[in-house]
Amino acid sequence: MTKPIFTLTRVSGAPVSDEELIADLQQASKALGSNTVPQKKYGSVGKYDHSTLTRRFGSWNNALRLAGLSISNEIDISDDRLFENLLSLWQHLGRQPRRSELASPPSTISQGPYNRRFGSWTSSLEEFVSYANGAGVESPENQSGEENSRRKAGRDPSLRLRWHVLQRDRFTCCACGATPAITAGVELHVNHIVPWSRVGETTLENLQTLCSVCNLGKSNVHPS
Repeated sequence: MTKPIFTLTRVSGAPVSDEELIADLQQASKALGSNTVPQKKYGSVGKYDHSTLTRRFGSWNNALRLAGLSISNEIDISDDRLFENLLSLWQHLGRQPRRSELASPPSTISQGPYNRRFGSWTSSLEEFVSYANGAGVESPENQSGEENSRRKAGRDPSLRLRWHVLQRDRFTCCACGATPAITAGVELHVNHIVPWSRVGETTLENLQTLCSVCNLGKSNVHPS
């Protein structure tokens, strides 16, 4: 195909739409190979000045959120959110995550907040494991109604309880043996053995690790 004689470039000072700014931010993310775009790095891969996005959307982090990207420099993130993000990544990989993997989905928090809170990546992992292995594996939730008042815990397992189940099952599906540590794309779930709808409790003994395929096939069927 022959190269066109005339090409159109953006005229300096011409208005740019929100959609164009967001699309360019997403393109910058792809160019960096990361699920976030630090403001300082945007200038090397983006078409616009970072101040344009900041003025348009109120802050750099707001622009990242609208682009569906992770926040690059959020401050005062709670320990619960930091630990939840680590567990999500650990569950996704089926193994201890590496620091570089914080920049890829399903992680939504970059390494900066971990370094600021815990001092280093190694310390972050140590703090997470210490917390997750701590006491309180039950999952108390706000209860209502006569039936729920008899429950030992709420329906959704806590971070600690999910961690105990995944650790016990070695991040492997109890039905088919699939694990994301060996096969990419395997998605693990923590599932009730006796379904919650059939008065199954949210306890370590009544939870198991299933891959998404086996979990879908199980549905609410009680195993014999």
